Amino acid sequence: MKVGIIGFGSMGSMIAGKLLENKVIKPSELICANRTLSKMDNFKKAYADCTVTSDNQLAAKADIVFVCIRPASLKEVLCGIAPVAGKNTLIVSLNGSVLFEQLESVLAEKTRIAKVIPSVNAEVDYSVTSVCYNQHVSPKDKNRLESLLKSFGSVSEVAENELGMASELTSCMPGFIAALFSVFAEKAQPHTALQPAQIEDMLARTLEGTGRLITQKGLSFSEVLERVATKGGITEVGAAEIFENFGKVAAAVFDKTLEKRKATTQKAKESF
Repeated sequence: MKVGIIGFGSMGSMIAGKLLENKVIKPSELICANRTLSKMDNFKKAYADCTVTSDNQLAAKADIVFVCIRPASLKEVLCGIAPVAGKNTLIVSLNGSVLFEQLESVLAEKTRIAKVIPSVNAEVDYSVTSVCYNQHVSPKDKNRLESLLKSFGSVSEVAENELGMASELTSCMPGFIAALFSVFAEKAQPHTALQPAQIEDMLARTLEGTGRLITQKGLSFSEVLERVATKGGITEVGAAEIFENFGKVAAAVFDKTLEKRKATTQKAKESF
């Protein structure tokens, strides 16, 4: 199986690196295309058998092609690769804001298309990657793509109209969590002589451990809370404060992000 990657920015380079690092494909099976060839110099040194090129059409001849391009340039790139992509090629867009309707309008009829939203957590092989498919994608196509994506985490298939919320819960959430815990770290400092770095380390390790407790023991959030919060105890008081006040913040976060996503989708629609 040949894999093509068009666009070698943060996501394109991450996917390329993970597929090879985890030995899902061989370097000789990967074609990476980027407008600026020099951006791939170090990658080429590490994986000499990988093909690097500035020719998007070469990469588009692969069996699965990841298109890691910003919306402003996406239509131009898709128009350029449409004549050369094979009828069995699976085109994978990493831009969730561009609808299948727009993608299909510039690609060949009945092109197989998937949309994929990875997470930065893929860097530690613990990503939840959201994916959706158009009506032309076969079960075999899905299995082949998901075998690649599972090399750096789990895969969650959703409907296209749910991809926005799925993105907030997986791709955006590491940033939201970092913001939330940075506030906890900041608010803890006036009450302790602990150093900021030590506070952050304590929070980060506790966050990691709580995640493992949930995923490895199969516990729900409420079950974890029940195990920690004794009746009338310190945790119960703190948790009650969070339930009373944080819900407004969480609701506002999703209101703002989904509003922004709608605007981005509309802008992308106009560009097509």
